[in-house]
Amino acid sequence: MLDRIALALAAAVVSQGFAWAQGAPIQLGKPAAPAAAAIQNAASPARVASPDAATAVRRANAFFNGITTLVGDFVQTSADGRRVNGKLYLQKPGRLRFEYAQPSPLEIVADGTSVAIRNRKLNTQDVYFISQTPLKFLLKQNLDLARDTKILDVSSQPNATSIKIEDKATLGGTSRITLTFRNDDFTLTRWSVNDPQGNDTHVVLANIDTNQKPDGSMFRINYERQDSN
Repeated sequence: MLDRIALALAAAVVSQGFAWAQGAPIQLGKPAAPAAAAIQNAASPARVASPDAATAVRRANAFFNGITTLVGDFVQTSADGRRVNGKLYLQKPGRLRFEYAQPSPLEIVADGTSVAIRNRKLNTQDVYFISQTPLKFLLKQNLDLARDTKILDVSSQPNATSIKIEDKATLGGTSRITLTFRNDDFTLTRWSVNDPQGNDTHVVLANIDTNQKPDGSMFRINYERQDSN
């Protein structure tokens, strides 16, 4: 059961729908090659309907492309209402670590090429192509939401703006991601992923620090490691 949850965590960052269950892990012992074909088959650019929407997309791109590191806390809610929390570490391009607080035994680490899902309790590790995750908006070096995804909707509230995008290159099918930004400085505050099975996962960020530089050793994957299963 924990392995099932672990795979879902990686696909939508704890997506209850177990979106990665349909895919096979990469053979350990070899770094995963970038899935260029999957990227090329991403959704075509959408037409941004209004000047306000176009401005929101530009500000979102500026936020993502303006950061090289990010450290923050997260609280994640899965489709069945379960909540987990932990620490997020990001270093571009492509390096990411979700460190889940106890009692969760899970870690998710991206090293720029691959994503490893580790279960500390079971001493297991599965490795997947980084391009198969729906988290390209965090990992990509030069992001253009209208080019790299399909923009479905832009909506504004008094204090926040949400941009809904579609990514057809994720493993198992199409994922739809809603990104929410604070209006004053357009900092990302949360995202929601609707995975190919229709399950929703919500992640809320807090205490974001874009100046702190994480230790590079936090993003290392041991490709020689074998599962204990």
